[in-house]
Amino acid sequence: MAISFIGVGSGSSCMYLSAVTTCAKNFGRGKHKGLALAVPIAAFGLSGMWQSQLGSRVLYERSPEHFGELDVYRYFIFLALLLFVVGIIGSLALRVVNEEEILDEAVSELERSGLLEDSPFFRRSVLHDTSNGYGTLESSETISNSAESDKADGDSTDGKSRRRNVEARRKTWLLNYETRIFLLDPTMWFLAAGFFLVTGPGEAFINNLGTIINTFYPPPSSGPPSSNSSATHVSIVALTSTLARLLTGTLSDLLAPIEQASGFDEQPAQRFSCSRLVFLLTSTVLFSFGQLVLASGLVQSHPSLFSLVSALVGLGYGAVFSLTPIIVSVVWGVQNFGTNWGVVVVVPAGGAALWGTIYAAVYEGAASDTGESGADRPCYGVGCYAPTFWGMMACSWVAMGLWLMAWRGWKRKGIVV
Repeated sequence: MAISFIGVGSGSSCMYLSAVTTCAKNFGRGKHKGLALAVPIAAFGLSGMWQSQLGSRVLYERSPEHFGELDVYRYFIFLALLLFVVGIIGSLALRVVNEEEILDEAVSELERSGLLEDSPFFRRSVLHDTSNGYGTLESSETISNSAESDKADGDSTDGKSRRRNVEARRKTWLLNYETRIFLLDPTMWFLAAGFFLVTGPGEAFINNLGTIINTFYPPPSSGPPSSNSSATHVSIVALTSTLARLLTGTLSDLLAPIEQASGFDEQPAQRFSCSRLVFLLTSTVLFSFGQLVLASGLVQSHPSLFSLVSALVGLGYGAVFSLTPIIVSVVWGVQNFGTNWGVVVVVPAGGAALWGTIYAAVYEGAASDTGESGADRPCYGVGCYAPTFWGMMACSWVAMGLWLMAWRGWKRKGIVV
């Protein structure tokens, strides 16, 4: 089972990252970059809602002794076929349009910033054009003209081969250089650390919904009603998360401040603007408030309030997952977005493992205090989860402090976020 889940996790992550990266490179330079990234990310979150309902209402056991329980075998067969079909369609349909233009713009930006001239790697790079005396990277236009010249000399095959080789080496060099800039930027680590501190608790909350709900219904109650079941709350989290991703992506496009281009006397009309960091911090406040409601014990005496907790966690979690890749594309560009976002998006796995372990330790400790024996002894009461969610709330506020530090660093560099 462990080996199978390695394949499941790797495959789903690759499909997610390829879709988001393709959208970022094709639409990330336009005025609707937020919506372009929010749509595939929202679709990723929305899948949990309809798939959980499908499993609980269609793919369930029909036998009398297990009636209503999820039929794991049929459910996994369904997912395997669905992912196979979607993966084939994605492999054939996902394409980056005019990637050469993206690379040319990235090289021009690095040259204007002066970073290339200070790089020993640039000076000894195979892409450093020493023959023309200018000391710059070959653009797509230069490569094209060179290939056309070779073709005119009757050596068209070598010209095409040279163009492909130079473009491949130029792309490799540029992406490696962009990765180095990204990893050496302190603000990236502030952003990633905050992302770790917020998404880890969010993942742990979703993974442990079932056991949290059961703590609200100690004997002699018969357990949670259908209106407060795990499937219901998974759907609530998925729906609110999807709405938050679409809403923040759209609003960030409409209200984000516009960087004024230099060299133009005419200034754009004044309009209300709101930084993407404001949306990010506000969503984290909502996220922490949901954890506060749960940790306070209020839900223990009023289990129906758990829907409010699920909605707040879904809103905050979804908004953070939508805004963070948008910020990555704005600050570090789209030319190396796949690598950059791939570095950041791995941290939720570590955060989920950490907080899942903490939650399990707190739960087991509280369960042992009941005096019941057995490995599967249940736990009831606020002590089963409250210490964990107090810690999660504190992490949310630490994350906001780290993001404020990153925002200050971007302001110093003149980056409009």
